[in-house]
Amino acid sequence: MSYEIFARKYRPWKFEEVVGQLSVVRTIQNAIASNRIAQAYLFSGVRGTGKTTVARILAKALNCANGPTPHPCPDKDHPCQFCKSIHEGSAIDVLEIDGASNRLVDDIDALREMVKYKPAYTRTKVLIIDEVHMLSPHAFNALLKTLEEPPPNTVFIFATTEFNKVPATIVSRCQHFEFRKISHKDIINHLMEITKKEGITITPAGLALIAEAADGSMRDAQSLLDQAVAFSGENIGDEDLKTILGTVGQDVLTRFSSAVLDEKPGEVFALVESVVAAGYDLRFVFGKLIEHFRALLLVRSVERPEDLLAVSSEGLEALRAEAAKASPEDLLRYLLALQQAEPGLKYSVLPRIYLEAFLVKLCHFRKIVPLRELIKDVESLKETPQRASAGPSGPAPKATPPAGSASRPAPAPGPQSGPQALSSKPAAPPKPPTPGSKDVFARVLEKLAVDRAPLAALLGQYSSVMVRDNELEVFFGSGRGFFVTSVQEKDVRAVERAASEVLGRETKVRFAEENASDGGPIRPGRELESAMKDPAVQFFMNTFKAQVLSADPVPTSREAAPKGRGPTEKDK
Repeated sequence: MSYEIFARKYRPWKFEEVVGQLSVVRTIQNAIASNRIAQAYLFSGVRGTGKTTVARILAKALNCANGPTPHPCPDKDHPCQFCKSIHEGSAIDVLEIDGASNRLVDDIDALREMVKYKPAYTRTKVLIIDEVHMLSPHAFNALLKTLEEPPPNTVFIFATTEFNKVPATIVSRCQHFEFRKISHKDIINHLMEITKKEGITITPAGLALIAEAADGSMRDAQSLLDQAVAFSGENIGDEDLKTILGTVGQDVLTRFSSAVLDEKPGEVFALVESVVAAGYDLRFVFGKLIEHFRALLLVRSVERPEDLLAVSSEGLEALRAEAAKASPEDLLRYLLALQQAEPGLKYSVLPRIYLEAFLVKLCHFRKIVPLRELIKDVESLKETPQRASAGPSGPAPKATPPAGSASRPAPAPGPQSGPQALSSKPAAPPKPPTPGSKDVFARVLEKLAVDRAPLAALLGQYSSVMVRDNELEVFFGSGRGFFVTSVQEKDVRAVERAASEVLGRETKVRFAEENASDGGPIRPGRELESAMKDPAVQFFMNTFKAQVLSADPVPTSREAAPKGRGPTEKDK
């Protein structure tokens, strides 16, 4: 007898044997049991997930000698003549064609002529069109009317791997079922049953490698198992599987992650050389490295990672030991950096140098200080000199006693020395001095420097400041009123918010010039308003993100002209 591959030998015979498509199978079985058979079905999904298999089982369910039934001939060794002929592909009234080779209008016309006649041998005529998306637009249009109102006892079943290419007019006339990828666990369990029946020895890690390479396709998994048996015989080793599948071993990925997490950039170059010498594609290795760091993050973040990772118990312990070298935050940074760098490696002219440089960069990732910590350090440096020096309105700190004073005897406690003794106790430190007006405004400027650095620089030119109740008055020196005119209304609101946070109460802010001629704050003059309306000034400010610091009036031609030229006001 000729050899039969695993994909055909273990093809499901009945609905209960279909793996990983429970919702689809249950819906079809209930429809058959309640006699709610549609005139057309559309099965979509990735390759090897059971679309054509379910179509054949549905054809058997409709034409079984005991049917229509959701359980056609459960005994595979002694089926009825209808189920046997349909399974073998010899049934006259069950036609299975390929959409790629029958894609023209003439092919569809022949199909339409055939469905006009009643079934000659079975109960229901079933037409299965595989890869239906390959039909031409004219062929789809020729099929519309027949699909909408087919002859009695006729069922269309379409299968496709590219659902987006099927016209909406076809989809609307069919019941659509989406076949999802089969999980790794279901593939491993099914392959384990096959190996037991065939007497094949393989480790759970080897089955996990096959399931990962199959990527949700049961047919691909069965074909890979067939290939592994042809390569290694009935005893399949993990190293043989790695050779056949071309996958990167877990030990190689662990060496890469160890070099990164242990901050050993010198090991990167030897590791890259080893994978290049082994003939691996660096882009493929990079993708596996991303998956490896995802597994490390998963192990570090989830209580039961074995439910989400298809690895053995030994592999899981190795991942836990490796993930313990870094915090979940660091592993997330590594993973995001790898994902962002993947397109660069894909289009790099020198992928090896790109990979080496990037891995060396990852080795130094922990030396990068977060920006938030840098801001805290800068703020602490700014606060230190203020605490060390007294404000103008607060009392000066007590001087540290000289070293020789430590040998002097302390005065005996008595009624006259009671207050002195209480003041010298370390348990009752003196109250901090009330900050002066300049200290308050200095803290306001610190808050403004974070988001409004130009405004803080402008206000830093003040001459004096005064805090009275809920009002903060800032004065500029005489003749420097242009600083007052430069403060916009939005700037005043920003200063008031900062002053309210510093003082702990709602505070109004007022700007003024010392010894101003009118005795009050200087308001923006017509010179500033006209300058702000000038298109050239607006273009300059928009281009360079500028802010007005001062506005000086330009002298008129009469004031700038030398004496003796032209008539004067007195001459008029």
